[in-house]
Amino acid sequence: MKKICFFLLFTFYAISNFAQQADVPFDKNNFPKEQKKQFKEAMDAFEEGDGYVEDMAYHKAIDYYQAAYKFNPHSAALNFQIGVCYLLSPHDNKMESLRYFAYSYKLNPNQSKEIHYYLGRGNHLLKKWDEAIQEYKEFMKYSQEAPIYDYGSVFKRVEECKTGKRMSQEKPRRVFIDNLGSIVNSAYPDYCPIVTADETMMVFTAKRPTTQGGEQGQDYHYYEDIYVSHKQNGVWSKAENLGDHVNNKYNDATVGLSPDGTRMLIFREGDLFECDFEGTDWSSPKDLGKNINTKKYKESSASFSFDGKQLFFTSDRPDLSRGGMDIFVSDWDEAEEEWGKARNLGFNINTEFDEEGVFIHPDGKTMYFSSRGHNTMGGYDIFKSEYSAEKEAWGVPENLGIPVNTPDDDLFFVINASGKRAYYSSVREGNIGEEDLYQITFLGPEKEMVLNTEDVLIASNGKPTTNLVVEREIEIVSNNLTLFKGKTLDEETKNPVGASIEITDNSNATEVGTFTSNSSSGKFLVTLPAGKNYGIAVKAKGYLFHSENFDIPKSNGYQEVEKIIYLKPIREGSKIVLRNIFFDFNKATLRDESRKELQNMIELLNNNPTLRVELSGHTDNIGKDSYNLDLSQRRAQSVVDYLTKNGISKSKLVAKGYGEKAPIATNQTDEGRQENRRTECKVIK
Repeated sequence: MKKICFFLLFTFYAISNFAQQADVPFDKNNFPKEQKKQFKEAMDAFEEGDGYVEDMAYHKAIDYYQAAYKFNPHSAALNFQIGVCYLLSPHDNKMESLRYFAYSYKLNPNQSKEIHYYLGRGNHLLKKWDEAIQEYKEFMKYSQEAPIYDYGSVFKRVEECKTGKRMSQEKPRRVFIDNLGSIVNSAYPDYCPIVTADETMMVFTAKRPTTQGGEQGQDYHYYEDIYVSHKQNGVWSKAENLGDHVNNKYNDATVGLSPDGTRMLIFREGDLFECDFEGTDWSSPKDLGKNINTKKYKESSASFSFDGKQLFFTSDRPDLSRGGMDIFVSDWDEAEEEWGKARNLGFNINTEFDEEGVFIHPDGKTMYFSSRGHNTMGGYDIFKSEYSAEKEAWGVPENLGIPVNTPDDDLFFVINASGKRAYYSSVREGNIGEEDLYQITFLGPEKEMVLNTEDVLIASNGKPTTNLVVEREIEIVSNNLTLFKGKTLDEETKNPVGASIEITDNSNATEVGTFTSNSSSGKFLVTLPAGKNYGIAVKAKGYLFHSENFDIPKSNGYQEVEKIIYLKPIREGSKIVLRNIFFDFNKATLRDESRKELQNMIELLNNNPTLRVELSGHTDNIGKDSYNLDLSQRRAQSVVDYLTKNGISKSKLVAKGYGEKAPIATNQTDEGRQENRRTECKVIK
């Protein structure tokens, strides 16, 4: 009877305290003996959670803390710990932290000197800017007693809230942000997606049970591995592990990919490595060398320029850094076959805080990166900067704004060649796993709404005359870029041929870059930024080179050109069109833009000493037949004269003019006539 009375008395006391929302610490004296077993189980769970927190495995600690919470939800200490775990876990329910912090403070305002900081951070994540600022300022009064968060770092949080408040009042970007779904994402962390310029392949990092070795690290997550997904008929395929050529049993993470998807940059043990796609598989990782990687510091993200001649990367090396992680650039040294000395991108880009996740767009002038500095609204925000060739400098970074950026960390943003779709990893409501991959579709500016498009013009008519206002279409801004892709095949067998693809700026005969088509599939992809006249020569041993020309104005916009290139074996009767031989109008004078194409002819003839060729000139049908025949003969002779002046024997060359007699297209259109005005090379022996 005494026991029953004691229990009833304690229960009444506990209920009274709970009703008053008093702190109930985990002390056995606060609970009746009849709950000894439940108390011990709850206490064990509490301590187990503390152990996971020490290992920073916050996602694991939550389940144990929640088990203890079921027994005693009125512990200020427990509510505080649960709040910390929700806030620091990569889950979509970080906002849950706020109610636990708020209740902990209500139970015991003196539970932690950091409570106002955490209340500020919770409100910050919920975009409750004013409430967050108030809590941060309250915490700043005590920041001397909580040195984990110094005055300066909390002051920065206040400034982030002010930025967020200002951006919230601006018109948000019109975008769709879509989860890539369970075919790509998993119940585990999936992040850092990188895609080819044409979005046919995506590689990303994941911590899944299917990683090499299947082991877990100290944080109780599986080690990182690199996975791949291919887009087929507009749908991403099931993600697959890239295998032990690329991944080892520890951490391997994606950081960068060349636009054509043949060169991949990965992060391993604090350094950067490159893997190349050769035939049907990736090569083993190769260290990027002493000018990129350091012994004591970390290099964590990287991106190739569109031509592969520059490497942009992040590092915390103190001798060149402004503070924390900075973005650097290195040029490829052809002579030494290595990356050259790194240069800091300077004050416009780098801040005293961390810069991370650098990505150089295939247009050759736009850079995206994440930063904790500049005008962020919280954690890392994604920024965009454009390079000015005139000023030889990167422009002031622009925050991509809401909803792309959030008050939490936003990292590893990549965008396709057209600029209309981007990819990144995020923690959002409805996540499949702890962190998921998302696609961002940019919709362009919104049309202005017209409330009334019919105006009555003659009121006395039985049927009013109306004026229908037709709104202009809103243009979605895209990048000025041409994506040239396709396959290189043997003309006779139709089998794939691995070929080199040399890109030249015809205006000054300088090499833009050299790329390769895949030896197994013949596939290639080349990005050509606008504003140049490009000469393209596709070369393979035993074949005549194939010539293409792309004259791309600065305001050309985005376009994709897909073409099967049939390489012609070097044999009698084979012929090619030399699309980068140019003459002055109505004359036989070779223009300077022809230099690289003529050099390709010299190379072909020198590499094949027994070769004898006919250089032929052709015109459209505009003008007299006799004039066209004469002009074509003089132009063919100009090519032969250039070659002989540069060391080619006259005995190997024949000049022949055909005038308008051998058209390869219609003469009824400007485009067709342009095709017919050409120079050809034909093997005659």
